[in-house]
Amino acid sequence: MTEWRSDRVRAAIDGRNPTVLAELNSSFAVIGDVQFLPGYALALTKLPGVDRLSDLPRPERVRYLADVDLVASAVENVCSAHNSGYRRVNVEILGNADAFLHAHVWPRYEWEPADVVGKPVWLYPAERWSDPRTALGADHDELRASLTAETLRLRDSEEFGVHR
Repeated sequence: MTEWRSDRVRAAIDGRNPTVLAELNSSFAVIGDVQFLPGYALALTKLPGVDRLSDLPRPERVRYLADVDLVASAVENVCSAHNSGYRRVNVEILGNADAFLHAHVWPRYEWEPADVVGKPVWLYPAERWSDPRTALGADHDELRASLTAETLRLRDSEEFGVHR
């Protein structure tokens, strides 16, 4: 059942995207397909056909970026509590491979290999991206539940305002 991958945005809107953690104001918080850096998540646009951040009118762009901030905060809170090697979070909006607006939220760890720990995630060897041992699966259910709970807590908190 991977047909949802051909249109992740529409699948999220229709409730068929199994990676969705929570619906936010302007995006869906989703967990990444790969988890070689546990906690990898994204903010996926809710607007089909939006290809890049600049496709959005400024007020909507600001709302989307607020969602990215919320997802990054949830990843930081969860990963720092669950892994003593947590270092920081990296946020990237690239859009070079997938033609829909999405922001990557990468937790970074002290235990990463020395040759990549201080560099962009995209410099990891290609085999890390397709390793079945770190593909999203049942082994990530607890992490996924924690990310969902924290995303919802932040979404509904005073800190982030009433997000819906």
